[in-house]
Amino acid sequence: MEKDVCINIKSVQNSDEGEDVTELFTYGKMSKTRSDIYSVSYEESDAMGFEGCKVTLDILKDEVRLTRSGKAASNLIIERGKKHHCHYGTPYGDFMIGINTNALKNDITDNGGDLYLKYTIDVNSGFLSENEMFINIKERTGENKGE
Repeated sequence: MEKDVCINIKSVQNSDEGEDVTELFTYGKMSKTRSDIYSVSYEESDAMGFEGCKVTLDILKDEVRLTRSGKAASNLIIERGKKHHCHYGTPYGDFMIGINTNALKNDITDNGGDLYLKYTIDVNSGFLSENEMFINIKERTGENKGE
């Protein structure tokens, strides 16, 4: 099963410098593996600062693995109730970050759905930001394909 999907991502980042809210609407692909892992992929845009990169979200029941490939590669693991040290790439260089997941709500089905993530990020054990992501995935139909 592979479907064309519409992906809406709202990210809220709170740090010592204040709150930063970004929203992304894009098109991508969604599939499901034999082991019930949903895989959602899309191309990054220049608006997010990662033009030419591809993002893949592997969505399990209590875990999300975010892989960015291209000029700024990253591998992040967001797992309910756990902390992971992950590789994060930017156009300016790579570094290791700690991701401590506070909440993960997964309502993804074969037809899309919603995913909510709340986590903190630290660098060298120093607080960097508290983050929330609201992700909505819908199958593309004639109505939202611009037809």
